[in-house]
Parts: sequence; C-alpha cells; structure tokens
Amino acid sequence: MLQITGVSRRFGDVTALSEISLEIRQGEFFALLGPSGCGKTTLLRILAGFEAPDSGTVTLDGEDLLGQAAHRRPVNLMFQSYALFPHMTVAKNVAYGLEREKLPKAEIRERVEEVLEKVGLAAMAKRKPQQLSGGQRQRVALARAIVKRPRLLLLDEPLSALDKKVRAEMQLELKRLQNEVGITFVVVTHDQEEAMSLADRIAVFSAGKVEQVDAPVTLYERPRTPFVADFVGANNLFEGKACADGLSSDGLGVLPGLSDLEEGTSALLAVRPERLRLISLSHGPAEAESAAVAGEEVEAAEAAEAEADAEDTGSSESAVDGEGADDAADTEDAAAAESSGSAAAAGDTEDAVAAEDAESAEDVTAAEKAEDATDVEGTADGEDAKGTADGEEAEDAEDAVAAEGAEGAEGAESVTAAEKAEDGEVAAGDGDTADAVDPVAGEGVLRGEVADVSFYGGISHISVLVAGRPVPVLVATQGATQVQAGSSVALTWAPEDGVLIPQ
Repeated sequence: MLQITGVSRRFGDVTALSEISLEIRQGEFFALLGPSGCGKTTLLRILAGFEAPDSGTVTLDGEDLLGQAAHRRPVNLMFQSYALFPHMTVAKNVAYGLEREKLPKAEIRERVEEVLEKVGLAAMAKRKPQQLSGGQRQRVALARAIVKRPRLLLLDEPLSALDKKVRAEMQLELKRLQNEVGITFVVVTHDQEEAMSLADRIAVFSAGKVEQVDAPVTLYERPRTPFVADFVGANNLFEGKACADGLSSDGLGVLPGLSDLEEGTSALLAVRPERLRLISLSHGPAEAESAAVAGEEVEAAEAAEAEADAEDTGSSESAVDGEGADDAADTEDAAAAESSGSAAAAGDTEDAVAAEDAESAEDVTAAEKAEDATDVEGTADGEDAKGTADGEEAEDAEDAVAAEGAEGAEGAESVTAAEKAEDGEVAAGDGDTADAVDPVAGEGVLRGEVADVSFYGGISHISVLVAGRPVPVLVATQGATQVQAGSSVALTWAPEDGVLIPQ
C-alpha cells in the first residue's frame, strides 16, 4: 500500500533521516520504534505533509503522495497532545473535519454518532474536553481522526499522556478499532511494550536509519543488530568471537549459541533474561540460619542413630562372643541337675565317676545347644543359613548384615541430600525448580553471586555479578523466587537460546 524509498531529511548538520526505505501493507498496524531523536517523527510528518524530504519518494497505492497538499492527502494525523478544541463539545470536535468538507448535516450527524459509539463515548457527546479524563480525551482525538475514514492513520505517541493502567486499556482499544474500521495505522512510539502489543510489524530506528523490520516475536527473539538486541528488551550481551559451539569469550569460556557466522568473527551473543537457567549453589542469609538449625537437628539425629546402632552392634557382638559362655553356664546347670538325678537313682557314686559323667554330659549338651543355636540363626538369616555353621561364621554374617544396613542408611542419606539439592535449585523461564545437575561440570556455565532481587509484574528480576563481566547478568523467572542477595549461583542456557550477532 505505502511505499517509502530512499527518503532522507537533513536539518543543517543534523541528518534526521538517511536513505529510509519501508513498505507498509494494507490494513496493517505498523510501528516506528526508536529512542528520541532517531527520526521516526520526522518520517511521520513527511507522510502527513508537514515536512518535505530532501530526497526520496513516497507512494500510496502507486500514486505520488509527496506531490499532494497536506489537506488533500487521504491521511490523518493524531497528535501527541490530542489538540482538542476546548470550547467545543465532544460531538463538535469529532464533526469538525467533516464540516470543513461541507458534507450534509445528516451524514455528519450519522457518522459522528457511529464513531462515538465505536470508541464508547456516545453518552458524553455533549461534554467539553475539560470534563473528560485523559483516556476519554484520547478517544475523542482518535474518533476525530477516523471519522473522515482515511486510508492511512498516523499516530504520534498516542498513549504517552496516559497512566499505565489506562494505557494498557487503550492499547487493546486501539487494536480493536483498527480491526473494525480496517484502516492502516502507523504509530510512532519509543515504548517497546506499546509497540510489541499493538503492531503487526515493527521498524526499529536508530540515528536516522532502519536497523530491523520484523514481527514483534521475531524482533524480540532474533535481533539482527547490536542496537536492536540492546534496545528491544533487556538482552544479556556477551562479547567474543564466533566458534563451533557458540561464542568464545575471554574470561568466560565458550558460551552456547547457534550461528552460521564464520569462526573467528567478532560477535555479540544475546541471551534473553527469561531463557537463563539459574541454579542456587548456596543459601542466602535467612536461609543459611534455617539451614544451620536444620543441620544441627540432622547431626543430632544422626548421632543418636549412630549411638543406637553402636549399642545394637555391641549387643550383637556380646551375644556372639558370649554365646559359648551362656551355653556353658546352661550346660553346667543341666549337668548338675542330671548329676543329681543320677546320684539319687544309683545311690552314692564315686566323685570321680560323677565328675567324668558330668564332663561328658556337658560336652554333649554344649554341642547340641550350639547346633540348635546355629539352626535358629540360620533360619532367621535365610540365605545366610549355610554361612552360620559356627559362632565365627555367625559373627561374620552379622557384620555383613550391619554393613548392608549401613549401606542402606548411606543410600537413604544420599537420596535425602539429592532431594534437598533439587529443592534448592531455581530455574528461570521454565519455572522455579531445575534438574539436579552439577553446574560446575562442562562448558557454557557461568558462576556468580546474586547482587539484587526485585519482584514486579509477577516476575522475579535477579541481577547476578559474574567475574570477568563488567555489568550484571539479568535473569527473569515467573513468580516469586527464593534466591536471595548474596547467594552463590550458576547460570546456563540452551544453545538455541543464544543469538550470535556480528559486530
């Protein structure tokens, strides 16, 4: 629809526009985005007819636009200050342009009512501008601009005078109106959020030149110049040289990224804050105190458990070592009883014979009891029954069982430690938790200390100081984070999230 080719404009020694070329399509919401003084408003005034370029052409549907007087162009400009007539009502302000064209009063009234209905001001048609809020005055200016049904509507910072809440509402309103009326909108703004939410495509300006033209998502995710990467959002930029795995940066090592740049090319690596994975390596001040208390409790529990194990082990060892003594005592009691019985039955027997019988009986009984104890132990131990034929092997089996118990305890402690480590990790972009990994291993990992944590807009913004980098690395994670200032952290990201830009 609108073709801009090689347009330049100079003011003395200052070049406001330098060889600008753009194509704006029919029904498109197109944004000119850039900092103050970059030339975007100058281009808008050229399109409206308030400025003439030093060189270049502008055509609208194939017709020369620059050759037409400003009031003859099918173009309307909505000023930043709205420029409403304070002595006129809302309806009169909207009807002013139609009255200048000397249209029939019935048609003027019908079109004014229709457009006021669209912008939600039908009930305020008789009010004066000073009786309206900022958002309502903005709607009046917009209604006055679209009531003439221009083919191209130019908006110069249309929402800059509104507060944040009203601005967000009017962004949606502008988009809705643009879809309803089907007019091509060209908006000038320095607000990245505004351009992203409104536009179908965005042209980023810098020092009178167009840096990049793309859809909002492409512009945000894949900047093509260092200026765009820095201006559109808060990208983390790392300097270095392109290599096979991404960017080789002095002092930081190899940082992951994807690029078709030739190896050794000077480049910047851009990484979005929300694409960074942040892994906590230590507790913050408040967490450290809790961790210390928890650690003391864990140590006390472990000490009690160790003492209990030691008592159990000592009891087992004492039982094993004293098994023969117990059996001997039992056997002596049994032998004494048997000897008494024999003496009662046989009468007076010689002491030597009785002693000999007692010793024999003692040996037999001890053997039987040892065998019975072995069988019982073997039955209790299951598969180790064969390994407990005598007291020594039983002791070995008990040691093995104790070792297995200790190994199981160590395994449980390892699992608990792993769970605690996993609970302590925080990831940016994909949530608040990350996989349990060793962030020190491998390439593409940065280690640093959290300098500041702020929370607004439902997002945690974390600044991390990394050795070898003069400015902090910015991390954004959805929701509140438990990471605190002073914590040691590791940062990493997927290669596809790193964009290499030639310098």
